[in-house]
Amino acid sequence: IIAFGEVFMPRSLWSLLMPALLMGFVTPAAPSAHNEHQLFALGDFGLESGVTLPDAQLAYVTHGTLNAERSNAVLVPSWYSGDHHGYDTLIGPGLALDPAEYFIIATDQFADGFSSSPSNTPPPFAGPDFPQIAIRDNVQATYRLVTEVFGIERLAAVVGFSMGAQQAFQWAVSHPEMVAVVVAYCGNAKEYPFGIARLEGAKAAITADAAWNGGRYTTPPEVGLRALARHWAAWGLSQEWWRQELFREAGFDSVEAWITDSEQFWLTRDANDLLSQAVTWQTHDIGDTPGFAGNTERALRSITARVLSMPSETDLYFPPEDAIYEAQFIPDVELVPIPSIWGHDAGLGINPDDVAFLNAEIGRFLQSR
Repeated sequence: IIAFGEVFMPRSLWSLLMPALLMGFVTPAAPSAHNEHQLFALGDFGLESGVTLPDAQLAYVTHGTLNAERSNAVLVPSWYSGDHHGYDTLIGPGLALDPAEYFIIATDQFADGFSSSPSNTPPPFAGPDFPQIAIRDNVQATYRLVTEVFGIERLAAVVGFSMGAQQAFQWAVSHPEMVAVVVAYCGNAKEYPFGIARLEGAKAAITADAAWNGGRYTTPPEVGLRALARHWAAWGLSQEWWRQELFREAGFDSVEAWITDSEQFWLTRDANDLLSQAVTWQTHDIGDTPGFAGNTERALRSITARVLSMPSETDLYFPPEDAIYEAQFIPDVELVPIPSIWGHDAGLGINPDDVAFLNAEIGRFLQSR
């Protein structure tokens, strides 16, 4: 199994896509001299909940070189169950985020297993005692990285997929003076009730397993993680993708075979980490930013950055209607739907056509400044 964040990519399907890579439809990102992940010590980090997380850590990698003016930095924040490799199909020579032109900072959100997480934090905040994280907490931690470590006063762009898109919109509201461009794909500025309800189903898949034991498990709650895999296996892709039975192109002769294979990815993840990230996702609303009193529309109107909003036409996590609704309030926005039957997974970098479309549109938008 090769992990790609919110779902998985079986090695057999990756092998199927490799000819497209070799033929030039997708160019893999070149290794960077800076791409071993590093940890930024945040110290005692105050969270939006009022809890202070002691000795907090933020993981990140960089690609390219920060120019003398410190004006070429692009931030790419991670998403649910993903990590700092999540944008590798956008980073590389000739791609939208070319390290020869941009200094790319890829960050790991809290609870992803690299930055401070339930799985790597000692008591009293270990496991289920890890404090609730808000998207704004991730933005504030990254703000400190960008300003304190790199001395950057303004980002050329924040580019985000899914929960990374949530962070991108939040950056534009929390730090408008620092963001020139926002690219948000397969993600919104707020989690709407439908998504909140769906995520309750994902969380319940884990917590219904007796082995979860209120998060105080000694061995992974395997039954719950397998149930979670079955939840994600259906929702990540569109009904049309399933109607065409595209899983057969990956070498699976049935829905059950596809789902059983997907379980192997989710069994590698920590249950408490997954639950923590799900709550962060569920509870996000840029309208809750201080000064906006819960008014999402007013927060959207405050955005001064140029925004490229790219919903997938068949996304079941972040339906395109939500992006269309939000776009009417953003002062300077271009709405470009991703024409794909790959659902939310259109943003994961696994379908060559989607990868080519994302690179072309993001590259065009960044160059049009």
